[in-house]
Amino acid sequence: MIPGVTVSELQPHDLSSLASLCLTARGEAALGAQVCVGDHDALRQQLATYAELEGTHVLVAHHEDSLVGFALLRNVLPGVFLTTPMLYLEVMYVAEGARRRGIGHALMSAVTDVAVTANAQEIYALPLPGSRGMQRFYSRLGFAPAASHRVVTTQALLRHLAAETKRTRRGTTPLEDIIARRRRARIETNSGPLDMRAFQAAYAQENPPSIPPNGESSVEKHAR
Repeated sequence: MIPGVTVSELQPHDLSSLASLCLTARGEAALGAQVCVGDHDALRQQLATYAELEGTHVLVAHHEDSLVGFALLRNVLPGVFLTTPMLYLEVMYVAEGARRRGIGHALMSAVTDVAVTANAQEIYALPLPGSRGMQRFYSRLGFAPAASHRVVTTQALLRHLAAETKRTRRGTTPLEDIIARRRRARIETNSGPLDMRAFQAAYAQENPPSIPPNGESSVEKHAR
């Protein structure tokens, strides 16, 4: 490790420099929006709020009075699906000009200290999207694949759900849907041919037909 490197908890006077370094990380990531917002002032406020949350840690690495790396950590306590405490490393980043000098290892050593203090049995890490160097770094330190994340904006999800609903409404009619399901069930159980008269009678009992002005019900129309 290069001389003069220190790792400590975030101090208020480091917030502006940390926000700038986060934006640099955002620019390098394949999916920068997953790292942080793109506005410096908004990001500065978010980091300040994050640092004040219970169970969170913001570690920063300095070299010669310059902030050259950081790590965002969160303690996860036991719950319904977790029997022992764990530490979640949300993001770790080292400035490009300060890499391969032991700063990442210094940050990770501080991460381990936090884990030991919190009695965390495991440390989960989420590498920056598209960062092969960070993937290799974690792999060398013994991190193994555990899960993958997918992300969607709330507005995009609402649009997709609305589109799926419209597609369903434009698709098969209720009668056609029931016929298709009965055919699938017959194939799966080998129950023999479908008795259309019995089926239509059961369908009519469950779904009383509405008689349009021409006097032909929807069941009769489909039966033709």
